[in-house]
Amino acid sequence: MIVIIGCITVILCVFGGFMLEGGKLVVLVHAFINEVLIIAGGAFGAMIIMSPSKVLKDMVKGVLTTLKGAPHNRAAYNDLLRVLYELFLLGRRNGMIALEEHVLEPANSALFKKYPNFSGNKHAVEFLCGSLRPIIDGKIKPDQLRLLLDAEIEQMEVEHHAPVNVLSKTGDAMPGFGIVAAVLGIVITMASISGPVEQIGEHVAAALVGTFLGILLAYGFIGPLATNMEFIGTAELNYTRCIAACVIGFAGGMAPVTAVELGRRGLSSEFRPSSEELEQMFKALKSGK
Repeated sequence: MIVIIGCITVILCVFGGFMLEGGKLVVLVHAFINEVLIIAGGAFGAMIIMSPSKVLKDMVKGVLTTLKGAPHNRAAYNDLLRVLYELFLLGRRNGMIALEEHVLEPANSALFKKYPNFSGNKHAVEFLCGSLRPIIDGKIKPDQLRLLLDAEIEQMEVEHHAPVNVLSKTGDAMPGFGIVAAVLGIVITMASISGPVEQIGEHVAAALVGTFLGILLAYGFIGPLATNMEFIGTAELNYTRCIAACVIGFAGGMAPVTAVELGRRGLSSEFRPSSEELEQMFKALKSGK
């Protein structure tokens, strides 16, 4: 929603200022469709040339996510800390084998279903289960787990950055495509140089609209969208790192409350509950509330 508000603000301020200075929107609208076809169509074609299909799909998903907003709010982190604490407590009391039913079939886990903010995040559930499975199976030692999770998070970071990089490069190219549209407009103008002054002026205005649209799309929309996608990708990575820190701490022998505290301390101040709030959450869990 905040992205839509930002887009509307850009449009109202830019075109509103143009009208207040005496400009007529009809001049822009007249050349708008053709110029958008040249600029947006050319940029989209360049995007296809530079990107593998997976990156294009991830970019579309990323743009849609910016419209919804970052999913990792304070409530999501509270649910995450609760589910980790309950899971670790179960493993400490009944042995790691007790976690098998939750890790192997997370969709049927009654524990996960208690926390919809967590269970609805498919990637987070897969990462948590994938982190615990080698420990439950006894395939690796606890001190080797960090290497596995670091490798996975590093690859996630690469995949998050790829669509942002493509969108940023496309935004950087938009003024260039605006110049292409302007040059084509000048070519048309020169072909009509012997015509009436009004017609020549109309063609020159259409050419300048191309330059205007290229710059506006680059700095008013595409660049900010790429930055927003980068923030959302960072937020998802931070969420994943919190899971990794807690699991590594628990696998290394920390008590459940200490392992969760390790993850809490790594959170941003925006999402990090205080020690007292964390203690109250755990007390509520023990009392069954």
